[in-house]
Amino acid sequence: MRTQQGEVLIVPAGWALLPPGDAGLTGRVKKAGPSWTVQEKRGRKLFSRGVWAPAEAITAVRAALLTEREDPSYARKLESGRRKRAVEQAQYEEDFEQAVSRFLGFAPLHAELCGRLARAIAAHAVPVGSGTVARTKRIPIEQRAEAATIAWLRHATTGYDNMQIPRVKGMRREVRRLLAERSRLLLARYRRGEAIAAESCLLRRGLRAPAITA
Repeated sequence: MRTQQGEVLIVPAGWALLPPGDAGLTGRVKKAGPSWTVQEKRGRKLFSRGVWAPAEAITAVRAALLTEREDPSYARKLESGRRKRAVEQAQYEEDFEQAVSRFLGFAPLHAELCGRLARAIAAHAVPVGSGTVARTKRIPIEQRAEAATIAWLRHATTGYDNMQIPRVKGMRREVRRLLAERSRLLLARYRRGEAIAAESCLLRRGLRAPAITA
């Protein structure tokens, strides 16, 4: 085991590795006493590799949780939680789409396009597990909507996905900044209500493109 600072740690005797996959069990094991969380960084992403903890604690917590889960009331509680989250998710999807629409702020001439674009951006950004800025709660929804829109435009209306960007510190961030400025200039035309032919409309072209995956 190696810490972020590079310190090598020896796993204590009697400890075992609890693999990832059961968030409820993992959370309870962490609360039960000392533990080490194992993560592996690949590129910009962190992947869970499990939790080291005393083997006796893992066994005890697993047994207690199994007994709890066999109780019929546990299943009812889970179902109730799922329904509640589904309602909250549906409401958030609606709220986020409206926030995107407000950020776009197109002139009446482009109202129909504004609605289509807001729906497409929300559909991409809002799903649970999407990993987009729309899923964070650290910033207001207005800022999330703006960031999600700029990200969608970067992928759908520029050549960003096919760019060969040098692996130089700060280069990718600078490219994104320049493309964001270009996207804001593009949006300004629709906000002013300029007449833009459908065949030359980058936004309509982006809506027809394959679904964005990143």
